Amino acid sequence: MKRRALVAAFAGLLCLAAASDPAERLPDPAQEAQARAIFRDVRCLVCQNESIDDSEAELAKDLRKIVREQVATGKTDSEVKTFLIDRYGEFVLLTPQFSSGNLMLWLAPFFVVLAGAALLLVRLRVRPAEAELTPAEAAQLKKLQRDETR
Repeated sequence: MKRRALVAAFAGLLCLAAASDPAERLPDPAQEAQARAIFRDVRCLVCQNESIDDSEAELAKDLRKIVREQVATGKTDSEVKTFLIDRYGEFVLLTPQFSSGNLMLWLAPFFVVLAGAALLLVRLRVRPAEAELTPAEAAQLKKLQRDETR
């Protein structure tokens, strides 16, 4: 049991150490901090639910290298993200940007809720009118009411 915990801890440290390999870091601490901030918002396209800051996939390493190269040339965060989007598509971002292309994705849940509420209100307001009794039914009802009072 202790051996498993030790192996798991060692693997975790190994992954953490590999994600921040000192040989890969930029010499300027401000640029490295900028690159690390971008890493947290870029998706590993292999793992898909991890940022490239957390992933140890080869593609994540390549993406970290690309981001660092872009930051080293003096590009801003938005310029680096635009470069990555142009190259890999918007899926590369963990938090998609609000744009006209994905406007329906952002607004669809609100439309569904509003449509459901409107349908519910219409169904509650429009109730079927009570049907008139036929003469035979009216006579039978009177007979039942008389029998009940006796």
